[in-house]
Amino acid sequence: MSRIWTTRRDEKARRIKSIAHLTQNAILNKENIIEAMEALIQPGDRVVLEGDNQKQASFLSESLLQVNASKVNNLHMIMSSVSRPEHLDIFEKGIAKKIDFSFSGPQSLRVSQMIEDGTLEIGEIHTYLELYGRLFIDLIPNVALVAADKADRFGNLYTGPNTEETPAIVEATAFKDGIVIVQVNEIVDELPRIDIPASWVDFVVEADQPYQLEALFTRDPKLISELHILIGMMTIRGVYEKHQVKSLNHGIGFNTAAIELLLPTYAESLGLKGKIAKNWVLNPHPTLIPAIESGWVDTVHCFGGEVGMEAYCAARPDVFFTGKDGSLRSNRAFAQVAGQYAIDMFVGSTLQMDMRANSSTVVSGRLAGFGGAPNMGHDPKGRRHSSEAWLDLITSDDPLSKGRKLVVQTVETFQNGNTPVFVESLDAIEVAKQAHLATAPVMIYGDDVTHVVTEEGVAYIYKAEGEEERKQALSAVAGVTSVGSKADAAVISSLRERGIVAYPEDLGIHRNQANRSLLAAKNVRDLVEWSDGLYNPPAKFKNW
Repeated sequence: MSRIWTTRRDEKARRIKSIAHLTQNAILNKENIIEAMEALIQPGDRVVLEGDNQKQASFLSESLLQVNASKVNNLHMIMSSVSRPEHLDIFEKGIAKKIDFSFSGPQSLRVSQMIEDGTLEIGEIHTYLELYGRLFIDLIPNVALVAADKADRFGNLYTGPNTEETPAIVEATAFKDGIVIVQVNEIVDELPRIDIPASWVDFVVEADQPYQLEALFTRDPKLISELHILIGMMTIRGVYEKHQVKSLNHGIGFNTAAIELLLPTYAESLGLKGKIAKNWVLNPHPTLIPAIESGWVDTVHCFGGEVGMEAYCAARPDVFFTGKDGSLRSNRAFAQVAGQYAIDMFVGSTLQMDMRANSSTVVSGRLAGFGGAPNMGHDPKGRRHSSEAWLDLITSDDPLSKGRKLVVQTVETFQNGNTPVFVESLDAIEVAKQAHLATAPVMIYGDDVTHVVTEEGVAYIYKAEGEEERKQALSAVAGVTSVGSKADAAVISSLRERGIVAYPEDLGIHRNQANRSLLAAKNVRDLVEWSDGLYNPPAKFKNW
């Protein structure tokens, strides 16, 4: 008997035909979305739901929650970010059973509790790029639920500034005979540009309100402390200047926001303009506006957009990647690739770090995941192009030696609530046991970390000889934590002499220099003024 080679295609055609009475070409009325989902999604399907850490297919996720669990159940959900309540409500209702994800910041406490209760089954916790890759290998979706700004009546999509992960999700589904359902803010006669062609899309539904978009990368300068500024100054002087870093990524947080606002002031005073921090892979951080306006930044390629930065990005096409329509073009998958292979440095932070510099944002009672940090926060062994910064980390005379990406962790020794960042053992080890994970969810492995910067100083752990010396270098900057208490004064003195540890005074920095007068913008209003009024911050950041 001959094999049938079109089973997925035939099944897709059957499902689509079953809702022919509900659709007009590619257009599906929002009043019919639940009935359509109950026919298009089958028990046990793999369903990828767009929900990265900014853009959420919120109408579709709310609709999925309303399907009849006797018709749609035991779904295997694939989500970049578990961000909304209904993302977990569907598990409590039995609509979904298993999840593979990357990040769950807003829902991290609930995820942890649901695992403990046995309501949620985790496949794996991924990096973003890893999750996108598996969509094409062993997590191929049966159904994709995504969001776009606009569609025309044929089903062509305009994703606008917030393209993000949409193309990767849609392509993995459409070209393996899965069903692609897209919520859009509006259906129009003509699009500003076509970001995804209609031939990749099965159904478009105009939502009752725009998709949710979080201002995830906005940091109010008024909340930047003198401690953040001190860490920023040491990072600029002890890392950026020392290694002449030109291409980089900044993670989320006030430490990196402080660095961005110190470039036009403190770094300018060091004569570093044009020598460092020129090419970025970065969401359009509002705190980068002063550096852009003062000529520090040459290019920025974005993972996604940022609420309120649309007009500013459109007005700065020399810096940002924009389309003929003028709006930003972001792409989370390509930006992750660039962050992995094309940049010289990743600067991030963490909630816990052990004595070997392993770090994680998965802590006891809070299973947050880690998003894209592991993609950018490691030394890619496949890199072959060189740069000044990359070559500067060679520590061997071997003629086959190669450079290293700078992986920098900037942390305060204690979090809010007097919780130490430096610990003897990561909570992630115990969390792995509770969640039945095969390996502990480590965000960045210690052997990839090259620098650790705290308010105490800089540890150049890539220069340390052996594991014991790495531990000593970390202890030297771990403050009064249990890890820091292991530091020996004589050992620290030797490490400083050899350039493995540097305290502020070793870098020509006086602690009393670190004050808010150095910030190029002191509040959000200053950022608006720097942008010539182009930046339109969300209402919660306006206090004038």
